[in-house]
Amino acid sequence: MNNLSEGSLAPDFNLVADNGESMSLSSFSGKQIVIYFYPKDDTSGCTKEAIAFTGMRTQFDAQETIILGASPDGVLKHQKFKTKHELDVTLLADEEKTLAEAYGVWVEKNMYGRKYMGVERSTFLIDRQGKIAKIWRKVKVAGHAEAVLQEAVALNADQ
Repeated sequence: MNNLSEGSLAPDFNLVADNGESMSLSSFSGKQIVIYFYPKDDTSGCTKEAIAFTGMRTQFDAQETIILGASPDGVLKHQKFKTKHELDVTLLADEEKTLAEAYGVWVEKNMYGRKYMGVERSTFLIDRQGKIAKIWRKVKVAGHAEAVLQEAVALNADQ
């Protein structure tokens, strides 16, 4: 587990997105970035979260804020997930879990007494200078995209 906190420099990455392009944090220089980590494509909570961010995409665009979803699923699975639910957010394939580990969201989980490693649903808002402005951990999906947008608007006003 790392010690990322608000004000920390956001860890850079280089991952393949659902469109097959390689993306890094530095490729979005000068923009605000939302990276939301979710456990698995096409599961109930993850689908609701992706649909919520998609539904607010134009409002995020107005704030010059890029939305990136990240999970351990591969590019093909991301493509199917996006097509099935008409998603309009970029999904990063973090198959090696390097991004999840860098952000401290690859954690031990416990379900019905069974321990396993998995992604803790978390979101990071990164400012135009590449610093973490806000962290949400153990996210509950309902109302989350709205809360993130509210912070993005406030951050934009401050910069």
